[in-house]
Amino acid sequence: MQYIRNTKHLTLTIKPSTDPKWWVDSSYAIHPDMRSHTGVIMMLGKGTTYSASTKQKLNTKSSTEAELVAIDDAMAQILWTRHFLVAQGEYVPTTTIYQDNKSTIQLAENGKQSSSRRTRHLNIWYFFVTDKIKKGEVKVAFCPTHDMLADFFTKPLQGTLFTHMRDKILNLPCSTSPAVHRSVLDLQDFSKGNETDGQKTIGNKDETANTPAQKMTIKTIPKKV
Repeated sequence: MQYIRNTKHLTLTIKPSTDPKWWVDSSYAIHPDMRSHTGVIMMLGKGTTYSASTKQKLNTKSSTEAELVAIDDAMAQILWTRHFLVAQGEYVPTTTIYQDNKSTIQLAENGKQSSSRRTRHLNIWYFFVTDKIKKGEVKVAFCPTHDMLADFFTKPLQGTLFTHMRDKILNLPCSTSPAVHRSVLDLQDFSKGNETDGQKTIGNKDETANTPAQKMTIKTIPKKV
């Protein structure tokens, strides 16, 4: 709740274009029934225009398989978005789907030809994306894990990684304030201590804290023994 109070001024800003890009990722077997979780984000320029965070409907045997299922989960929305933009008279180039698992990229591009002993059991349904790649409608490109924005919707993040992805998703200017980059779990409980007439007593010093932004910069000063 403290994080929400201190960041309520942050808003989503969209800078539109006609070239949609998608980030698709999964977290393997994170639910109690060992099912994986899919995260999807789409940007039509800068700033998020679509996002989804859903539990997968079947159990998978590897993270590679879970990533392929995640792409299949997103394909319906990806194709609908292409058709919608075309119907508006827009030119839509090949849609890029970013993925951080190279084995999944090979399976998506080559279908059963890239199957191994660990993936030969996969249902042909999950190679639907292969057909769309061959038709030139979509392509799957590698994205480093630290830039995989869909991670924001599959697992809890902390610290600089959280703020880096949050700023990209909301299209915010890069933050340089230490208070902004602080982990959510490291936020101080500012309700503690003595506060009178805008003064906050910390250790043996009084600090003026008239605004929430000033309160965020106050650091605890240990008492000298």
